[in-house]
Amino acid sequence: MKIETTLLDDQQAKLTVEIEPERLEETKRQAANKLAKRVKIPGFRPGKAPYPVVLRAIGEGAVLEEALEILVDRIYPEIIKEAEIKPYGPGRLEKISETTDPLTLTFIVPLDAEVKLGDYKAIRKDYLPEPVSEAEIEESLESLRRSQAIVEPVERAAEKGDVVTILLSAKSLSETTDADEGPLLQEQSIPFLLDEDNDHWPFPGFKNRLIGKSANDQESFEYTFPADFEQESMQNESALFTYTVESVKSRTLPDLNDELAVSLGEFDTLEALRANIQSMHASRSEEKYNATYDDEVLTEAIGQSEFKYPPQMLEDEIDQVLKDLESRLERQNLDLDIYRRSRDLDEAGLREELRPVAKERLERSLFLFELGREEAIQVKPEELTTETENALNYLRRALPEKEARRLNSQEAQTNIVNNVLVDLLSRKTIERMRNIARGIQMEQAAQEDAEPTEAEEVTMALSEPVIETELSASVVSEAQPEAISSEDAPSE
Repeated sequence: MKIETTLLDDQQAKLTVEIEPERLEETKRQAANKLAKRVKIPGFRPGKAPYPVVLRAIGEGAVLEEALEILVDRIYPEIIKEAEIKPYGPGRLEKISETTDPLTLTFIVPLDAEVKLGDYKAIRKDYLPEPVSEAEIEESLESLRRSQAIVEPVERAAEKGDVVTILLSAKSLSETTDADEGPLLQEQSIPFLLDEDNDHWPFPGFKNRLIGKSANDQESFEYTFPADFEQESMQNESALFTYTVESVKSRTLPDLNDELAVSLGEFDTLEALRANIQSMHASRSEEKYNATYDDEVLTEAIGQSEFKYPPQMLEDEIDQVLKDLESRLERQNLDLDIYRRSRDLDEAGLREELRPVAKERLERSLFLFELGREEAIQVKPEELTTETENALNYLRRALPEKEARRLNSQEAQTNIVNNVLVDLLSRKTIERMRNIARGIQMEQAAQEDAEPTEAEEVTMALSEPVIETELSASVVSEAQPEAISSEDAPSE
């Protein structure tokens, strides 16, 4: 075969392939024999008619069409290998020459993405997370006290700090309100905590009306919502509220001491509880700060980089964004078609609207994968084991029993391991970029400990099984290498 390769501007390759006449003739004879087994030719048993007879009976055009199908399937892998290209996905047969002397086939093949990183190592950004305040810790301790409060019925008028349950209803007094719309609030039983919090429902100051009320007390009153009320539909609306007090209960908070800490089951002293709360707030605060910090740093680093990828790769990412959107809608008991109609979008319009989101996701993913390779990011087998077990345990709890049983299959477990591996590599790569922006350099000793020796290296491909035994026994066999690098990971 003679192959001419032309690289296109959209990260695709045009392969013009000239087929030797002898190979075409051989394939035509194979095609004729195949067709002769399916078509009845007078005077011959199926598959026994000579080649010239088959050509006359079936027609050279039909034989050539069948031969082309056989030929393309057979030579396409050879073409890709000889052209020395890295395809992203399957190519398509773009053109067939009008003449078979020689026969020329033209293929368009999408190429794997290429990423040229910018000067990401020069990026610097101040890292200034705010420390946890004493007020935050005290508020959490107070919240724990409230959760352990003792609530008891009392035969007296309601006081500050009590819980008062009322039967409440409300109807609009506006002349423009349609009677068929029903009441503003259908009668229902609602508890109110008479404290000084920021709960102003159904309107500011309502709870103060309940102070001094006793069980079975009733009241009806009119209220006009202010012009600046947060719920726009209720601004300047007049309503008649009616309620009956069902019960009054006292609420006693426990003292903030060691006894309270012990009652929570995990702490011996109040100081141990306070330290745990401080650690929890610090962890959450750091996680929230890092998310914003990382996003800003990655945006700058990605903006310095150059990306080349075929249009098929972006279309595949749009498909994934659509699937994610559909899953979110299903969790809200909504349908993708209804969502599109509500937005007055057809399928093509929705895909176009999602294109910028998909482009940003794709380039972020490509950047992290390339950065991971550049920085030799690695995952230790014990990390992979722990994270995979955690993922499986969560899925077993979250999924219906029938779906959870499917997790025992080799294919499902391999997919989970690969997904966990990609996630771990991504997180470690983001952390490395964060440290670079902070000006923190990896210690040489840590690098050497993380790097596997030549004898320990392994290639983990998406198509290869990762687990050799049941995950309940071991996610990663003991024979695995010391570390798995970003180069080995399956791409997202």
